[in-house]
Amino acid sequence: MNTFLISTPSEFNFDRCLNFLKRSPREVLHRCDEKSVKKLLRFGSNEVLFQLCAADDNKLLVTILNQAASQSLQADIESFVRDWFDLDTDLKSFYALARKDDLLKDLVKKFYGYRIVGQPDLFESLVWAVLGQQINVQFAFTLKARFVESFGEKLIFENEHYYIFPKPETIALLTDDRLLPLQFSRQKSKYVVLIAEAFANGDISKEKLRGLSLQEAKEHLIKIKGVGNWTANYALMKTFHYPSAFPVEDVGIHNAIKNLKGMKNKPTLEQVKRIFKKYKGWEAYATLYLWKSLE
Repeated sequence: MNTFLISTPSEFNFDRCLNFLKRSPREVLHRCDEKSVKKLLRFGSNEVLFQLCAADDNKLLVTILNQAASQSLQADIESFVRDWFDLDTDLKSFYALARKDDLLKDLVKKFYGYRIVGQPDLFESLVWAVLGQQINVQFAFTLKARFVESFGEKLIFENEHYYIFPKPETIALLTDDRLLPLQFSRQKSKYVVLIAEAFANGDISKEKLRGLSLQEAKEHLIKIKGVGNWTANYALMKTFHYPSAFPVEDVGIHNAIKNLKGMKNKPTLEQVKRIFKKYKGWEAYATLYLWKSLE
């Protein structure tokens, strides 16, 4: 059988997470329809294409599309999916806190089961954060699509193209003449290559940061030129699911608070920090639901 099931917590809603994955028609790292998502992964030398959809009894159904499903392959895919949808984080205490909070109580009721849809690849997470800076999100998706289609690995299955995010070793060798034609700014071009070099040289890796405190991990990341506080917090939130990670400077957080509180002006950085003191230990999920309020 090329199918198997993954158990999920009761505080998980696949459709809400799927809606997040469907937010841009320019996304090239997965393909969604109304009920499922398909994604290409690499495990060692093995390229695996699988489909994920909801099943009964708080389970997800995985269908491996391009090969037989060995036990070890099933375990690798399950590990990725649990990481991708943050399934191992117990949200009970977050929801208990949020239900008593004026800003969050209506949001957690409306979007119950929505989780941080992560980016398990730290390199991808950092590059995506850099690509999205100071431009609108749809153009950021366009840049990412051009980048992935130009330098990522590709599998054609049933006449559809599936991609894997480029390797740092590939990107570290690039120069402006390869990235500027994709409409990268010179600054984005420089920063993406510097991030790739840090990974290719072994200065940074997901394994090196695993197990560190949030502050320690952040200090490692901001040593890379082009990775500031916002980018580091975003990556640590999306790749490692640090519950206290949140990009306090994020304009979306400020706009969400302004809207929900009916303020005339956006809150100051100090006002945001004071508000988030209530969410200590759950800043990442407070951020997630505030972002969700903007849709």
